[in-house]
Amino acid sequence: MIEVNGRFLPTTESGFLVHVDDWCEAAAEVLAAGVGIELTEAHWEILRHIRNYYLEYDHLPNARMFVKLVQKRFGAEKGNSRYLALLFPDSAVRQACLIAGLPKPPGCL
Repeated sequence: MIEVNGRFLPTTESGFLVHVDDWCEAAAEVLAAGVGIELTEAHWEILRHIRNYYLEYDHLPNARMFVKLVQKRFGAEKGNSRYLALLFPDSAVRQACLIAGLPKPPGCL
């Protein structure tokens, strides 16, 4: 469970929000702090993109597809594993989904 603006939001044992609709930018800040990430605009553009993708298609990409989605939207400079690892060092797709308030992605331990 995390506290956001006086509300307690349930999380899974892995720290993911139980309810996607509980997410807000303040929740993202709390979730990011929990994994040692201070969010910058570079993080936000990836977080908004993955969240919009999930809300539109109702599924999450695997790691390879995630890189390709970022590349398609933001170009090769940002759509590569190295750039994403700088933003989300412990597994780009896993940490991006966690901070974006999405379910645990497929294939992540």
